[in-house]
Amino acid sequence: MSNPFLERVEKDARSGYAGFHEPSAQERAAGQQTQQQGYSQQSYGQQGGYQQGYDQSGGVQQASHGHQLGQPGGPGQPTGYRQYGGPAPTQERAVTLDDVLMKTAGLFAVVLAAAAPAWYLAPTMPFLGLLGIAATLGLGIALAFMKTVNVPLIVALAAAEGVLVGAISRSYYDVFDVAATGAEPTSVFDSIVVQAVLATVCVFGAMLVLYKSGIVKVGQKFRAVVGMMTLGYFVFALINLGYALITDTAFGIGGSGMLGIGISLFAVGLASLNLAIDFDNINIAIQTGAPEKYSWMLSIGLIVTLVWLYLELLRLLGRLRSE
Repeated sequence: MSNPFLERVEKDARSGYAGFHEPSAQERAAGQQTQQQGYSQQSYGQQGGYQQGYDQSGGVQQASHGHQLGQPGGPGQPTGYRQYGGPAPTQERAVTLDDVLMKTAGLFAVVLAAAAPAWYLAPTMPFLGLLGIAATLGLGIALAFMKTVNVPLIVALAAAEGVLVGAISRSYYDVFDVAATGAEPTSVFDSIVVQAVLATVCVFGAMLVLYKSGIVKVGQKFRAVVGMMTLGYFVFALINLGYALITDTAFGIGGSGMLGIGISLFAVGLASLNLAIDFDNINIAIQTGAPEKYSWMLSIGLIVTLVWLYLELLRLLGRLRSE
């Protein structure tokens, strides 16, 4: 598991969120008229219409990640992010933090709704986890390369993540909570699943504090290094999955030994760094006045990282309990 939306927001911000705006016929006509006026002004030695329009839309400001990006449009105002030589900005509302929080809560509810039946069906449908992995990979890659926001596919990806979480969580519960003790845990906090959930919440909170305090700073080099490491781990995870299926090994390469524990610690750390990038993506989108519907992309990116972090923590706890 990895987050396919790592570099998406920064690239979309630099392109002015091209493809995410849907101008009406009147707005396109107004853009063409502005274009013609700009050329006319240039012929008389005045400032070009494009540059003038760009400056009037709010200019640029230096964002936290080091690129020049447009200033945000306020709630209920046009986004104000205009491409050089492009049509006039549409009158759509700019994304806010509340938009991202609401979409994230909604998608998280979808994850839980899909995880619940998967939890109960997993013992009789052992292939359910693999089905969740395949669906998550397919939908995630498709969304990562789309130039528009496809809400149905985003919701479907959240549901696939839920199936994956439910099926894998149940398998860990059966092995480490029931089979290992011969009975269900006497305390809910003794469950490996609950411990993984609590650990995920703690890591999320810690990374949010580190990011907001400026201790963890997300810049170009940070994104590049984490992106390459994530891609490398993604390839390793696919190889490890194949190895585990072929050799019938519980955790694949490294097993539950020191090598395996080291791999899990590395994966947890990498997923945590991805959280910092998710936080920065949200910040960039708000600063640059991304369209409101872009909040769907930000939310599903955060959900994917949280699910990945949870699964890695679950694997780490499983390896530690196997010692």
